[in-house]
Amino acid sequence: MNDEALLAAVAAEAKWMEDLLVRLVEAPTVLGEEEPGQEIMEEAFAGCGLEARSVPLDASALRTATGSSPFTWDVSGKRNVVADWQPGDEGGRSLILNGHVDVVPLANEELWTHPPFKAVREGDWVYGRGAGDMKAGLAAMTGAVRALIRAGYAPAAPLQLQSVVEEECTGHGALQCLLDGAHADACIITEPHPDHITVAQVGVLWFHVDIAGIPAHAARASRLGFNAIDAACGVLAALRNLEEHLNVDPPAPFDTFEHPINLNPGVISGGDWPSTVAASCTLSCRIGLYPGQEPEEMRTLVEEAVAEAAESDPRLSNNPPRVRYEGFSCEGSIVDRNEPVVTALSDAYSRVHEERPELLATTATTDARHFIRAGIPAVCFGPRAEQIHGIDERVSLRSVIESAQVLGLFIRDWCGLIRESNRKERK
Repeated sequence: MNDEALLAAVAAEAKWMEDLLVRLVEAPTVLGEEEPGQEIMEEAFAGCGLEARSVPLDASALRTATGSSPFTWDVSGKRNVVADWQPGDEGGRSLILNGHVDVVPLANEELWTHPPFKAVREGDWVYGRGAGDMKAGLAAMTGAVRALIRAGYAPAAPLQLQSVVEEECTGHGALQCLLDGAHADACIITEPHPDHITVAQVGVLWFHVDIAGIPAHAARASRLGFNAIDAACGVLAALRNLEEHLNVDPPAPFDTFEHPINLNPGVISGGDWPSTVAASCTLSCRIGLYPGQEPEEMRTLVEEAVAEAAESDPRLSNNPPRVRYEGFSCEGSIVDRNEPVVTALSDAYSRVHEERPELLATTATTDARHFIRAGIPAVCFGPRAEQIHGIDERVSLRSVIESAQVLGLFIRDWCGLIRESNRKERK
C-alpha cells in the first residue's frame, strides 16, 4: 500500500473520526464516571471490525504491583477496553496504541464559552472538556486502524488498541493492561503532542498536608485561637522553597526549561464557619520529579519541608502537620532518541508534514512510564490541542486527520501490512 493510497484511505475516515470525537466529548468521563466513554470506545473498536474485550481494574492486584499509586476510592466496575488486531502473516514488529478516556473536572463551568460537555465546532476547532486531552487521540488512533482494515489489510505483527481509565490520577488503567499480559515491541500514546514526539517526561507526586488549628470565636482569635488556614501559608512557603531548590540545576533534557519542576497547590479546604477560627486545613498538591528520582525520595523532601515549616511556628511544632499520599506517585522516564520507534515514527511524520518532528521532553507525565518500566519503548504523539485542563479546551480536526495519517504510515512501516485476500489464499 503506497503512501498516497494510505493517506487517502485515512482521510476518507475523517467524518467517522469527527463523529467519534463528538460522542466522546459529550460523555462526561470524569473520575468514577468513565463507563459511558468506554461503551463508546467498545462500539468504535467493533466499528473497525475488531472484537473488543474488557480488562477490569483489580484493586488488590494494583495495590501490590510495581509502579502503582496509593488510592482509597472504589475501582470495582471500572474497566479498560482493548481490541487486538490479529496478525495476518509473520514478521513485522508488534505495537500498542494507547489512549485514555478519563478527563479532569471543569475548573469553572461559568467561564466556558460553550457548555463544556457539549462538543461545539467552530471552523477547524472542536471545543469541549477532553476534546484534546485526549479523546481526539483515541479518535485518531482508531480511525487509522479502521482505514487500514477497510482498505483490506491486516498487520504482519499483532497490534493492540487500548482505551484506558485513570490516566489523570494514577495511570492504573494502563498498568492493569500490562498486568493482563499486554506486551509489544513499542507503544505510542496519542496524547495531544502534535508537532513533536515526546521522549522524556517528569514523574509526579500527589500529597496532602493536614494542618490542625485551635477553634475559637473570631472576636477572640488573636488571644485564644490558632487559624489552620493561616498556618497553611507558612507550609506552602516552605514547599515553594523546595520547588525553587529543585529548579536550580535541572538535568538534561530538562535543562532546556526555565522551570521544569512545578509545585501546584491544587485544592485547599478548611474551616467550617466565617466567625470561627479554622480548626483544620488541608493542602492538596502536585509536584514533579526528574527521571532517576524515585517517588520515595520526593516524599522525604516534602516531609522535610513541612517539618521545617512546623519548627518555625511554635503552635505547629506542638501538633505537627501530617503528610499523606493518595493519587500519583510515579517516576519520570526517558526513551533514547535512537530507539527504532522514535526514528520510524519520525519518518512517518516527515512524509505527511515534509519536515521531521522535534524530539522533546515534557514537564507533565503520561502513562508512558508504565510501558517503559515493562521494557516497552513508549512515546507520545497526537493531535493539536489548546487549553487542556483549562477553560475552552479545544482540538484541531485537521490535526486529528493528519495524526491518523502519520499513525497509518507508521503502522504499515512498523508492523507490516498484508492484504486480507492474500492471507486467505495462504490458508
